[in-house]
Amino acid sequence: MKLNKLLFLVLILFMAAGCSGGGSGNATATLLSIAVTPASPSIAPGTTEQFTATGTYSNGMKQDLTTSVAWSSSDTTDAPIGNTGLVTTSSSAGTIKITITASSGSISGSATLAVIASFEIAPTNKTITLGVTQQFTATATFPDSTTQILTALASWSSSSPSVATISNTSGSNGRATSFSTGMTTITATWSGISDSTVLTVTPMNNVLTVTVNGGVAPGGYPNEPCVSVTVCSPGTSTCQTINNILLDTGASGLRIFKSVLTGVSFTQIASGSGSLTECVQYADGSADWGPVQTAEVILGGEPAVRVPIQIIDSTFGTVPGSCGSPDTTPEATGFNGILGVGLFTEDCGSTCASFPGNGIYYSCSGSSCTATTVPLIDQVQNPVSLLPVDNNGVILQIPSVPLGGAVSVNGTLVLGIGTQSNNTPSGVTMYPANSSGNFTTIFNSRTYNDSFIDSASNGLFFNAGSISALTTCASGTAADWFCPSSTQSLSATTEGYAGSPSGVVSFQIGDADTLFQTSNNVFVELGGPDTSFDWGLPFFLGRSVYVGIDGKTSILGTGPYWAY
Repeated sequence: MKLNKLLFLVLILFMAAGCSGGGSGNATATLLSIAVTPASPSIAPGTTEQFTATGTYSNGMKQDLTTSVAWSSSDTTDAPIGNTGLVTTSSSAGTIKITITASSGSISGSATLAVIASFEIAPTNKTITLGVTQQFTATATFPDSTTQILTALASWSSSSPSVATISNTSGSNGRATSFSTGMTTITATWSGISDSTVLTVTPMNNVLTVTVNGGVAPGGYPNEPCVSVTVCSPGTSTCQTINNILLDTGASGLRIFKSVLTGVSFTQIASGSGSLTECVQYADGSADWGPVQTAEVILGGEPAVRVPIQIIDSTFGTVPGSCGSPDTTPEATGFNGILGVGLFTEDCGSTCASFPGNGIYYSCSGSSCTATTVPLIDQVQNPVSLLPVDNNGVILQIPSVPLGGAVSVNGTLVLGIGTQSNNTPSGVTMYPANSSGNFTTIFNSRTYNDSFIDSASNGLFFNAGSISALTTCASGTAADWFCPSSTQSLSATTEGYAGSPSGVVSFQIGDADTLFQTSNNVFVELGGPDTSFDWGLPFFLGRSVYVGIDGKTSILGTGPYWAY
């Protein structure tokens, strides 16, 4: 027993000796280098900066040497450093850059400390009108009065993105884009130093606020952009503002459900001895049926324009069998009406003016409705094209959202292109469209000459072809959508209908089933299968998309065209 106890004590002593000295594991390793962090900080005079020294050894291990190295400063007057790596700059520092060094024997490492007298955003307390962009700059001033523009290096933020967002994208750093009236604080941060200013956005007559929230109307759905429109009884001051109007860049004309109109009356347009009536059918199989009447329409703060609109009323006359099953109520569709601000003035054009079997316009007497021709002046028309000044197109601007979505975002519909200070084109390419409003998309080695851009389509719809990862959802609320197992990063080439110009558009497609199970309503990665290539609402997120009306001229060219 004594012998065993003695052996046990010897073992304890041996283990203790083996574990003593150099607990870091670097007792026999050679120090190869010292890294000083942060490597290039910037601070104001009269402030402090803590440096850290990390050693790398020959055995590959690293060790914090902050309290064991010898610290030195190239300017001991303006920036003395203590033995723990803490630098304190004097309030009257005159040196621009100071070298901080950590040494252990013959091994050393260094960092450069910049002393900045001031860091400022310009302009300050700026006021702009809604729809206008504002470029901010960030400038550092050094103790010797020299300056450096740091706009592209700073990190920018907006306290109220619904009022204005600000870009951190290369080439547009510091550019704020307004989306609604109000105030927001713009902040730039660089190397731990920041400055802020207030941006105020005031109303402008040619701007409508666009709300994308998927639930603003009963029956609303994801990626649904809506605006408010005011309609008046012709020749009177009796008006009504209708909200939850679906914004559609793929169509022309205003259509409103009869059930939401209260206190206003319009003038019925005649067709022969009957009432002019219309059936509009959409790619998703839905349709709108109802009479065509003249109303006065007010968009934003623009003057009222007198224009034919469609009253959506599935009980009017007798719906032709070719019109299918028209929409019946706002609750069933998720909106109170549709505002088409697409590429054309009339919703049908010369075809309906000359061909009675056009399947769109009818003359209804009592319950009897027969197909008819209709002159251009009586067709449902895009009210933008009738404005006195801002009549050559629109610009739709909607902020970007992260993958996974957002509950809601606000954007702007700016009326006119190059007609006012808030609609001057910048940094966009113009893509001509053909007489049908189509241009070309090339995706997965397949060319779609019937491609189009449509804000009323709530996803990106295209033929996945041989891309096996783009599986469709099995069932449920996500049926007929793509449900890849992981988010797919894709790209396509878009071209003007004549083959030029061309550009590459990058996009992503995610699992619709997963997206629909969140509380979000706005998604950039939502897509589904189709035979053509339909650039729906996700295409608009984070872009300014220009819609040039047919026959109208702007500094971008003569419509019809898209530009982005």
